[in-house]
Amino acid sequence: MSRTASQILDAVTGVLGPVESFTPLHEPEFSGNESAYVQDCIDTGWVSSVGAYVDRLEADLCAYTGAHHAVAMVNGTAALHMALIVAGVKTGDEVIAPTLSFVATANAIAYCHATPHFVDIEASTLGLDATKLDAYLTDIADKTDVGVINKQTGKRIACVVCMHTFGHPVDLDALVDVCDRWGLILVEDAAESLGSKYKGKHCGTFGRVAAISFNGDKIVTTGGGGALLTNNETLAKRAKHLSTTAKIPHPFQYVHDEVGYNYRMPNINAALGCAQLEQLDGFVAEKRNLTQRYVEAFADIDGVTVFSEASFASSNYWLNAIVVDDDSQRDDILETLNGAKYMSRPAWTLLHKLAPFSGAPCMNDLSVSKYIETRLINIPSSPKLYRNRA
Repeated sequence: MSRTASQILDAVTGVLGPVESFTPLHEPEFSGNESAYVQDCIDTGWVSSVGAYVDRLEADLCAYTGAHHAVAMVNGTAALHMALIVAGVKTGDEVIAPTLSFVATANAIAYCHATPHFVDIEASTLGLDATKLDAYLTDIADKTDVGVINKQTGKRIACVVCMHTFGHPVDLDALVDVCDRWGLILVEDAAESLGSKYKGKHCGTFGRVAAISFNGDKIVTTGGGGALLTNNETLAKRAKHLSTTAKIPHPFQYVHDEVGYNYRMPNINAALGCAQLEQLDGFVAEKRNLTQRYVEAFADIDGVTVFSEASFASSNYWLNAIVVDDDSQRDDILETLNGAKYMSRPAWTLLHKLAPFSGAPCMNDLSVSKYIETRLINIPSSPKLYRNRA
């Protein structure tokens, strides 16, 4: 164990306390009305994709985020897939996306029979770099009557997907400006950012459409689940129709007017989500306080920084992250923390390096993404970790 790894272990132990059992990165917490709402579904028999809790969850999401419309889905990837479809992504298109992201971002693009086109991030947000993107588009693309065309491939660039990494909002004003000037639709992969705000406005409400996730490890969970957010009523109606197997409403006949998807969230999962949303503000506050403890504990360790929100952001700090200056120490730190039962993991493998996407177009300069990939470590971030040590 290196000196740095030992210092980091001491810092984490100081914040979280010594542990006997394994401490996950992020575990769900059910301390509200979850049991009562789920039992209500069981008692009434409304457990599948129709029920009052689905409608309530969608309304609650709109009230919380400020989005005009929400459509509950079976998972965040399904929500992103549907977001891309209603945003107009077609077979053969290219979609701009950060190479530092969870694989679901690229998978959802591939589900549309489109090609992800990977670009770099900025170090201050871990999200898509708008300035770099603008310069890149100027170099490789033409704005035409039929859309933005990649001069190197001849394909249409349909939209830009930004991802709010670990809950940290990207610089949305800058990105919206670039998209507007190029005539590109912005889609927000807000899977990790429920409870995060950019200049006081909730993530997922800046793009044409957005997707959020309620996976078991997210700040709010429905077991599995996700939702599409949009301010456009037409897109919301189309998303709900397509995600309900494109069935034309009728009291007893089954008529489907196009290829649809069985993506609607079951009522019993939505019930769990309604109870979780009631506690979201408390979860966010506890996670932000936990981050501050980490910042203080790591302050005197040379070459290690706790990643913190940008000045324009209020992050939910879904997963806390440290960044080490010396990439040769990363694996030793990971082995040390995991060996001490504090779950830790590196950043995702960059998407352009994965086998399914190895031939996809890429920005030549992915230097920030490559730097972060080899130096970032996620550390335990559950809300109750702050409460247990308060």
